[in-house]
Amino acid sequence: MSKLNLYGRPWTIFKPEDKKHRDYYYNFVQTGTWGHCPVRFVVPEDHGDLVTMMQRSLVNYYVYREFGEAKTKKDNYARNKVSKSA
Repeated sequence: MSKLNLYGRPWTIFKPEDKKHRDYYYNFVQTGTWGHCPVRFVVPEDHGDLVTMMQRSLVNYYVYREFGEAKTKKDNYARNKVSKSA
């Protein structure tokens, strides 16, 4: 086992309904670096990169909060996750 596994930041999945995760993204937007983020986010293969994935997730999250209706099957998944956490 690598020492990096012992000292590295833990991996997590980005959840737009989690205020801490939204704060981490906001801090990244302000500073342009992930250096102060206490976690590393997993990027699924069907998403291009971390920032794009987060932007799309946040747009879906806020659109659902604003209008309450998902437009696609992927949005339905996001809507179900938001409604369960609310």
